[in-house]
Amino acid sequence: MDKIIKIMPCLDIKDGQVVKGVKFENLRSAGDPVENAAFYDREGADELAMLDIAATLEGRKNQLEWVRKVASVINIPLTVGGGISSLKDIEEVLEAGASKISVNSAALKNPNLIDEAAARFGENIITLAIDGMRNESMDSGFEVVSSGGRKKAGLDAKKWAREGENRGAGTLLLTSMDGDGTKQGYDIEFIKLISSGSTIPVIASGGAGELEDFYEGVAGGGASILLAASVFHFRTLSIREVKLYLKEKGLKVERV
Repeated sequence: MDKIIKIMPCLDIKDGQVVKGVKFENLRSAGDPVENAAFYDREGADELAMLDIAATLEGRKNQLEWVRKVASVINIPLTVGGGISSLKDIEEVLEAGASKISVNSAALKNPNLIDEAAARFGENIITLAIDGMRNESMDSGFEVVSSGGRKKAGLDAKKWAREGENRGAGTLLLTSMDGDGTKQGYDIEFIKLISSGSTIPVIASGGAGELEDFYEGVAGGGASILLAASVFHFRTLSIREVKLYLKEKGLKVERV
């Protein structure tokens, strides 16, 4: 494999704190977002994700002040998601210091947002987040869900991924609702389903618990960016440990 694998810690933000749950529920605090961001930058993270997980549910915009504070303490790309539903929202988040934005529910409601955002800001800054859940009635076996897994979109996950890519998304962020926060490993079947045939980078998210899971995300799932939260927040694993392990397994990684 020639591609360089990147490690991407994720800050799920609620009420100004980093939180982490299991399958998007039973959230517990994992500290201050600014302190965590600075720590991960020092630790060798290649990119950082920051998701305002309550913004859409609470019907509000992303908290720009949090974006500014986090962006001010890191030197790596920052992807921000949550409550972003218009070109103006995207512009404000980018001006606050984000390098990329992630859209999920807003793109489901208005798929044209992807086209418009890609045309105005560039494809490389648009990440389409897809939360998938097993559903045998779908052709691919996975249905798209939104609003923190509370709403079924009635869309086949693979078809939606292809549509998002065709509309101009530059990255796909895949989270399996069945695996999120469980530390049982990435949902390799889901990631492989989407990554196979995709021409843009795929971020594997949801369920990383041990070193082998990260390797499987690449070798089995085809991901090029590995996102994790729980194992890093609660110091189960360090970014350096993960990178050294992947390197030992023959994968190329960014700075160690």
